[in-house]
Amino acid sequence: MKNALSPAIPITLFLVALVALIIVTTAIALADRGISLNETQIMYLFSTSAQVIATIYGLTLTGFVFFRNELNREESEDETLSDAVENLKARYYVLLVFITVLVFAAILLANLAISYEAFGSYNVSIVIFNITQSTFITSLIAIAYFIFDVIEPRRIERASRALQKQVDPIVAKQAKGSLEEFVQNYVSIETLLDNAANIYQEIAPHPRRRISNTRLAEILLRSERIDKVLYLRLKDLITLRNSIIHGAEPRVSQEMVDASRDVLQKLRESLDRKHGE
Repeated sequence: MKNALSPAIPITLFLVALVALIIVTTAIALADRGISLNETQIMYLFSTSAQVIATIYGLTLTGFVFFRNELNREESEDETLSDAVENLKARYYVLLVFITVLVFAAILLANLAISYEAFGSYNVSIVIFNITQSTFITSLIAIAYFIFDVIEPRRIERASRALQKQVDPIVAKQAKGSLEEFVQNYVSIETLLDNAANIYQEIAPHPRRRISNTRLAEILLRSERIDKVLYLRLKDLITLRNSIIHGAEPRVSQEMVDASRDVLQKLRESLDRKHGE
């Protein structure tokens, strides 16, 4: 299964397509090979286009709000989904901001086209008309891409693979480590986190629901029981383990196996030292 594209890639492609579409349509129109519209047709075309794109955007935004609530529910029920869900939220936020800018630009350009048609010069009007319609088309395609990206059935697996690639990018020359040893070290780390944070379970909003490992590590950091370096290394191990659970490749590098062993030792020493104080 392929990894999900970074939001920067589709956004760049949409912008390139927009510029290319503007250049092509404007060149065709200035060469008198395009469609000629009268004032009534222009008013109807751009006013209708603006209403349609605004309606589609509103429906998309409403649907996404419900979908985001579903993601939050899944995250609250399974703390191992936290990293993948947060990755998806960040991805969808970037795409939604881009779509919002496109849609607002299309609506403003539609108003400009309608206003300028009555008294503007012919060539400038042609440029404005083609920029506006090109923006409308790009907005529709971007919204369609966003919808299919959101409803993609294996989105969690793709997000997990992306996280694994960030935390443990295994390359051809890099030695592969023992997944069994990594899991054993992680289980020991998780046990230490649970034992050290038992007192903090009482402040959880749902006492019967276990606090996530990431949150436990953060609590230990804020209470100065571990330092920032150890916290960041713990967070990477937690992210990698959760990613493997939810669809990433069941493999780890020797570097991460060594890191898990080292983190386990340092966490045990740090907690013992703080406990002794």
